[in-house]
Amino acid sequence: MKTDPNSLEQAKILIEPMVLPHVPEGTEPKALVDQWLHALATESEFFCDHIKSDPKQLKTEVKLLLSEAAIFINKEQFFELVFDHQKLKPVIDSKFKFIDLFAGIGGVRLGFQQNDGACVFSSEFDKHAQATYQTNHGELPFGDITAINPTHIPDHDVLLAGFPCQPFSHAGLKLGIEDTRGTLFHNIARIIEEKQPKFALLENVKGLVSHDKGYTLKVILKTLTDIGYSCNISKELIEHGTAKQIQIEAKKMVMRSVDFGVPQNRQRIYIILWKDGLIEQFQYPKPSGKDTKVADILESEPCEKLTISDKLWAGHKRRKIENKAKGKGFGYGLVSPESEYTNTISARYYKDGSEILLDQEGRNPRKISPREAARLQGFPEEFAFSASKTQAYKQFGNSVSVPVIDALAKEIKKII
Repeated sequence: MKTDPNSLEQAKILIEPMVLPHVPEGTEPKALVDQWLHALATESEFFCDHIKSDPKQLKTEVKLLLSEAAIFINKEQFFELVFDHQKLKPVIDSKFKFIDLFAGIGGVRLGFQQNDGACVFSSEFDKHAQATYQTNHGELPFGDITAINPTHIPDHDVLLAGFPCQPFSHAGLKLGIEDTRGTLFHNIARIIEEKQPKFALLENVKGLVSHDKGYTLKVILKTLTDIGYSCNISKELIEHGTAKQIQIEAKKMVMRSVDFGVPQNRQRIYIILWKDGLIEQFQYPKPSGKDTKVADILESEPCEKLTISDKLWAGHKRRKIENKAKGKGFGYGLVSPESEYTNTISARYYKDGSEILLDQEGRNPRKISPREAARLQGFPEEFAFSASKTQAYKQFGNSVSVPVIDALAKEIKKII
């Protein structure tokens, strides 16, 4: 059955006045419109101010409104109306619900969605990333997470969050949830405390393990275990162990992209938390054993403009010599198609491409293209990146390796 895209636009027009009383500061009304339409299609809860409306009653009213306009006929028809035009979409009968915080362009979402999960709420502050997210996932993410009341967020089974690494104050030293106030982690902790999902996945840079001599990690783990969650580090060790002991265990939560079929030496910590008593221990996925090489992500006819200039190449070589003399050891990373993997792509890649340069015989090296950057992070070919190359590189550098998330999602799905 072919759906009429005009019906979807008509649905958005009809319900927009109804979302206005529920729009948080820093969020566009169309984010709520998208969330409500997706909630109807995936049989999920509405985001709304519970003081102003009961979410179940509100959902009934919206469904009735769309039914009277002959837009909502049944679940199957409406699901097709909402998602038919999207290349990346959930399954019609999802096995679990999740929310996507600090969502970026939705790399974490993809890993869980392709394991039969349905996203019921997303949040991302950056406008450029929001636009890319909407293009690919059909919904505009909510904005400023600090302005969102956790009670208004739909119920979910899994909370996903890749969040900025911020230092905590040492002033209180109580290591309670209030000690995290003023940081973005506080908002994650408050949502977990309020919504009580079965699982939470917190992704961060490997440096979180040693950040502030281990204090940051200790606060994060102590805060979440105090509100009824467990992880693979025992509560006893989190409570009474040294920072060194906690760091040794936390390193077991670090996963490398190259171990999961992605030719990139990206290392990230993935903290898996679950409600106390749900399981004894989480089984982190084992490496796939798949061989990798840079050639796997390369385009057959790369753009000539990707080849760096004589001036930039001379600058890279000069800085590498200078850094080596200072004992820094930093400089450009040169790979060939036969290399097993590249360095980690970062959000600054658009500036000079120094961390990943591809050797070209008889010519200056070249940068990888945005599509190659997408492949380097394991994004599917259907994924539409930003028209701005600067933003595309930034967004892939800030994102996750989708196959790593996919492997984690498979393990979580077994338990849910």
